[in-house]
Amino acid sequence: MATLSFSPAKIRTHSFQSHKPISKFSLPSKLNQTPSLFYSHLSLKTFKTLHFRNNSISDVSSPPETETVPEQDEQDEEDNDPTAELCYLDPEIDPESILEWELDFCSRPILDIRGKKIWELVVCDDSLSLQYTKYFPNNVINSITLRDAIASISDELGLPLPEKIRFFRSQMQTIITKACNELSIKYIPSKRCLSLLLWLDERYETVYKRHPGFQKGTKPLLPLDNPFPMELPDNLFGEKWAFVQLPFSAVKEEISSLQTTFNFGASLDLDLLGIEIDDKTLIPGLSVATSRAKPLAAWMNGLEVCSIEADTNRASLILSVGISTRYVYATYNKTEVTTNEAEAWEAAKKACGGLHFLAIQESLDSDDCLGFWLLLDLPPPPV
Repeated sequence: MATLSFSPAKIRTHSFQSHKPISKFSLPSKLNQTPSLFYSHLSLKTFKTLHFRNNSISDVSSPPETETVPEQDEQDEEDNDPTAELCYLDPEIDPESILEWELDFCSRPILDIRGKKIWELVVCDDSLSLQYTKYFPNNVINSITLRDAIASISDELGLPLPEKIRFFRSQMQTIITKACNELSIKYIPSKRCLSLLLWLDERYETVYKRHPGFQKGTKPLLPLDNPFPMELPDNLFGEKWAFVQLPFSAVKEEISSLQTTFNFGASLDLDLLGIEIDDKTLIPGLSVATSRAKPLAAWMNGLEVCSIEADTNRASLILSVGISTRYVYATYNKTEVTTNEAEAWEAAKKACGGLHFLAIQESLDSDDCLGFWLLLDLPPPPV
């Protein structure tokens, strides 16, 4: 079974093929074949550093050693120091091109010498050209601290403030939104912070576990919400829907066309995620058809669509958007056949490492999409 992490040093420069219409969907009565996938070994991206800084939190949680470190080993020790902070901007990237950041501000499973949890600010962009971390004591956690820290990132790296900041913890919404408002930055509550989520997973294994104050078995202070699904708003209803499949080659064409047409939707950086799938592999998706496809796609475009789940217990499809909103997107009559189809669709999703898509069309027989979202199921971060 495929697991996702960063592909080593695969920060791509986007290039797009000329647009081709989406090919006809296959509408099998039962998705009973597991797609054959060709995944490379997914090793973690090596996070380069521009410079490190000592931090008071790290100092108090990790008293200095009395033993003298040989001079030739000082750089290696610095690079591997789990108490060090990271401040990196890819020198090959134009700072003006980084318009959106992904941000997490939360406690870590690390105690300082007072026995209190250390907090950490982690910031990146979706290509990891920007990487920034900073530790904080738990008694300074407020919007002012966060506002000043965001401003300091720009000052230290010569980087303009972003137009948008995405974050995925609903419990931190008040602090983050206030800090963003004071800096005139648009805030976006969204679980489509995939680079950040995968980086946190990587940091848990390579940084937090190695920190001298690490507390094994500590549960996240602010776990992700998974609320009971609500009724779908009237403006988001479609008229028909179907479980569908597309060859991965057609999926790539469709997400490339998002940059060359006025279609609505969202893509993922598959290179950065380390996903390598044969072009003939069938990717599971959901096609929604309606005569008002364009308005529906426009409404969906503002929702930060995260994932779709087939809930066989409720005989329904659950649409997750934003950070803490789940809708009953569609329902079906619960029979052995429909249950098997839903289970097969979920199995196909799992076989693709959680990759799936949502397509909005004027009819299920149409060759064209007015909205296309590439989606990915990810487990919650360990912190």
